[in-house]
Amino acid sequence: MHPYLEISPEVQKALDNNQAIVALESTLVAHGMPYPKNIETAQKLENIVRENGAIPATIAIINGRLKVGLNKDELQLLGTSKEVLKVSRRDIPMVIAKKLNGSTTVASTMIIASIAGIKVFATGGIGGVHRGAQKSFDVSADLMELANTRVAVVCAGCKSVLDIGLTLEYLETHGVAIVGYKTKNFPAFFTRKSGFKVDFSMESIQELATTFQAKLDLKLKGGMIIANPIPKEFEMPYEIIQEAIDDAIEESEERGLIGKEVTPFLLKRIDELTEGTSLYSNQKLVYNNALVAAQLAVELKSLK
Repeated sequence: MHPYLEISPEVQKALDNNQAIVALESTLVAHGMPYPKNIETAQKLENIVRENGAIPATIAIINGRLKVGLNKDELQLLGTSKEVLKVSRRDIPMVIAKKLNGSTTVASTMIIASIAGIKVFATGGIGGVHRGAQKSFDVSADLMELANTRVAVVCAGCKSVLDIGLTLEYLETHGVAIVGYKTKNFPAFFTRKSGFKVDFSMESIQELATTFQAKLDLKLKGGMIIANPIPKEFEMPYEIIQEAIDDAIEESEERGLIGKEVTPFLLKRIDELTEGTSLYSNQKLVYNNALVAAQLAVELKSLK
């Protein structure tokens, strides 16, 4: 047992019995959606994972403990408290030492999942290279984590507020495998296409599982991105979402926002500008990712 790790009884039982498990992040709960939509979404994500044969493990830091699997009170705390920090790799030691509460980003969720022995993680979209990074050097820690930590990440591409071309170049440079699930296009969160292609497309969960298992068997460093587009019926019109993104980015620059402040502001402002339709799409795409992640986790266990 890791000295800082606390695993829920349900998740520990699944680990002991070699069951399929899916890690879920908590930044969506604390900083990604308004209350009570955040709690409702988190609970539904866990239910989707269970309905598809796997055990959900929502990850966070509570009172300085790395929590793998949250109870209802802990989920409520994350969803309502204003004292929850957004925690990436660099923040983990300080949050532990000060016994604080933190929601985990893609990077920190991958780290804690890996420590617990969980290999599949479902999220909305990964972070990436921010627009204007040539001057700001604003690059998400998610990308470096994907290059180093051996976890399969099911996502709807990267967040559409980012510079997607530079994000893909960064991932290629660091050897991160990207597979499109039933698509040849790299998705852009709210939309199924970003204008960029994926190198490999796979049509079945079995293919995805076989590919990731080969990576694990070869002991290759880093994770794998399963780019899973938002279902077509929930996709937002490109022109509408792009206009909202451009306006939100302009506002964030006027406010002088930097680092971890940027993405939560942009998502909230985009939701306001689209009168709630982007939040609805956000929920639907993350539900779809949880479904695919659960199927992948189950298939990985069947391979063994």
